[in-house]
Amino acid sequence: MFDDFSELMMKRCAWSEMNELETEYHDTEWGVPEHDDRKLFEFLILEGAQAGLSWDTILRRRESYRKAFDDFDYEIVAGYGGSKIYELLQDTGIIRNRKKILSAVSNAKAFIGVRNEFGSFDTYLRGFLKDSKPIQNSWRSAAEIPSKTGLSEKVSKDLKKRGFNFVGPTIVYAFMQAVGMVNDHMADCFRHEDCGRME
Repeated sequence: MFDDFSELMMKRCAWSEMNELETEYHDTEWGVPEHDDRKLFEFLILEGAQAGLSWDTILRRRESYRKAFDDFDYEIVAGYGGSKIYELLQDTGIIRNRKKILSAVSNAKAFIGVRNEFGSFDTYLRGFLKDSKPIQNSWRSAAEIPSKTGLSEKVSKDLKKRGFNFVGPTIVYAFMQAVGMVNDHMADCFRHEDCGRME
């Protein structure tokens, strides 16, 4: 990995330096193009769970979410019934919001519908991108980064039409950033160039 000195000298997006968990997430996952459907489903559910909360709150519960939601196996989640919903509502390791839990189940069903139509959720998502390539931004200030865009509004509208919940334009844009549909690492962040080369 990096020695202590080079680690200290690295320039990162400011939001990632709040704690070690966020730094690791920033350095290894955020903005990296993700093509695995199970991981895409995980991010979709976690971003929805984050609504009204901080991402740090969700990151700290991520392992609990994986355990509670069968490692985000959408086929299993889609089959959750009343007893499983009750169990999740008692689970202190996750956000015990009934609407968010129910949306995870309905989103799993909608997710499977998209896979059946497009072959994979990844193929569906990349269809919104020009030549299926991630959008490359070069922000100089965090204030420049939008909370939503015309594209996130378009994706949000289409997801809602397909039965998804907790997928407003702002949540969708955060999802797009997380799974590398858009590279929003700051221009001077050491991850900006790396993520820009990935597809």
